[in-house]
Amino acid sequence: MKQNVHPKTNLINVTCACGNSFATLSTSAELKVEVCSGCHPFFTGTQRFVDTTGRVERFKAKLETQKKVAEAEAAKKTKKAAKAEKTEAKAE
Repeated sequence: MKQNVHPKTNLINVTCACGNSFATLSTSAELKVEVCSGCHPFFTGTQRFVDTTGRVERFKAKLETQKKVAEAEAAKKTKKAAKAEKTEAKAE
């Protein structure tokens, strides 16, 4: 049997966004999570919104930023083309 095949495990402290922390074994040095058993609605029995914006809203926001960037690049190209035309006109 091969020796030293498995990675070394460390006793680490897992920290949740709610402030709850607990110890566990892991190969990583530290672990930070957004939801744990102390704050998850399934375990607590309370209704709580974890994600305030849904997938559609995030997609629309991403699309809007891409449109703004594309418009800025298009404006930059037209400005550059106009400047090039002016320099060509002066050269002639």
